[in-house]
Amino acid sequence: QGDAFGSLGAAMLIAIVLVYLIMVALYESYLHPFVVLFSIPLSIIGALLALALAGQTLSLFSMLGIIMLIGLVLKNAILVVDLTNTLRKEGKDIYEALTLAVKLRLRPILMTAGATVIGMFPIALSHGAGSEWKSGLGWVLIGGMTSSMLLSLIVVPVVYALAEKAKGKVQGLFRRKSGLEL
Repeated sequence: QGDAFGSLGAAMLIAIVLVYLIMVALYESYLHPFVVLFSIPLSIIGALLALALAGQTLSLFSMLGIIMLIGLVLKNAILVVDLTNTLRKEGKDIYEALTLAVKLRLRPILMTAGATVIGMFPIALSHGAGSEWKSGLGWVLIGGMTSSMLLSLIVVPVVYALAEKAKGKVQGLFRRKSGLEL
């Protein structure tokens, strides 16, 4: 079991790094992929909380569920960040763009999360032969998608705004030091 957890942990880290690098190429920015990756801890907190409330242990299937969860959760954050970037390129203010992006992407995020949660209830609540192994996967996805859905619609826009504010301050600092600012 230790070897399996080590291999799955390595697979999870490799997946996160590869997703980050792909998003860096997609967004042509190192900052926005970081904002998207910020949604992963939110989902893992919900997944582990759901496992604890259901009285399940962290097993091989629940680790697989966490790896699946990473992809699902990143998709939700990508929807918000991508639309925000598009709206900002059209000339909208950062806060107006974030508000509109969350409003427009709320329905697809709710539909994806709702379908995943409802689809995992039979696996999580099953009591058949061998179901104790697989029910952890269901609880991980239910808890992770629920917490991610609720928190990423609030936390990801806040992190985006804070990151953009910090980016502006750093750029202003470099401009002053190089003498480019009038």
